[in-house]
Amino acid sequence: MSENPTTITAQPGTPFIEIVRDFDAPPALVFRASTEPELVVRWLGPREVEMRIDEYDVRPGGSYRYVHSDSDGTEYGFRGVFHGVSKDEQIIQTFEFEGAPGQVCLETTTFEDLDGRTRIRTNSVFPSVEARDAALASGMEHGINDSMDRLSEVLAEIGA
Repeated sequence: MSENPTTITAQPGTPFIEIVRDFDAPPALVFRASTEPELVVRWLGPREVEMRIDEYDVRPGGSYRYVHSDSDGTEYGFRGVFHGVSKDEQIIQTFEFEGAPGQVCLETTTFEDLDGRTRIRTNSVFPSVEARDAALASGMEHGINDSMDRLSEVLAEIGA
């Protein structure tokens, strides 16, 4: 399997982040790995944390909450609401780190078919440039890169 880099773009002075990654799997499989809790728990987050899903109701109006725990037991909670779900094509959701309450971003993730491969593109809009910069400073890029690499590994396992 070829290695596909993850691109994270955060233009200075804007409240936006764009994440793009190509996967060697069809959109239906990538969408499934992104929406089935038993698969999501295997790849979302940095490798050094354990993940617990409290709720993951992928439908318009459905909500989610999950917790990452590090090796010393510190927990980091995340939650949001799914606003739009188009099977194999797009997910629109809010995202909030419970450690920064009220700093809710709106995320749109698309699953683009590249002749049997998939390009995931996530656009995140933060409430302010400061909130976006704080998220980046928190180690978000490490978590995103690990997550995308882990997703690639899960897709190779379930697609075999």
